Amino acid sequence: MRAVVQRVSRAEVRCNGRILGKISRGFVVLLGVAGGDSEADAAHLADRIAGMRVFADEAGKMNCSLAQVGGAILVVSQFTLLADTNSGRRPSFTRAAAPDEARRLYEHFLSLARTGDVKVESGEFGAMMEVELVNDGPVTIILDSRDK
Repeated sequence: MRAVVQRVSRAEVRCNGRILGKISRGFVVLLGVAGGDSEADAAHLADRIAGMRVFADEAGKMNCSLAQVGGAILVVSQFTLLADTNSGRRPSFTRAAAPDEARRLYEHFLSLARTGDVKVESGEFGAMMEVELVNDGPVTIILDSRDK
């Protein structure tokens, strides 16, 4: 399971002109589920993201977590994070989990994220979406559940 976490001052995700999720300060999490991923992988990433200390404290140091700053999370499924670009010009997506399994683990990740003290919004699994965000910093961190 791979996540691209972007610290944002605001973000929203739309599908067919309809807003699915919208946050102010917090994280946009682009989440890709790989074949062979498990509920433990989802729990590992959800915990890492919830505890990530990349918000400024009183001294301006990246030392505060999402909950400490009253932030929110916007989670968007993105299988293209598992693209294999080692051969040719057209990416292969064979590393991505099958859609039913990916949906199950994406929804499991969302349920874990929602057990915390922060608001969690999401996109629509498998839909063509537009994600609009203002990256704050910019701060962008890539997490992979296999890097435990």
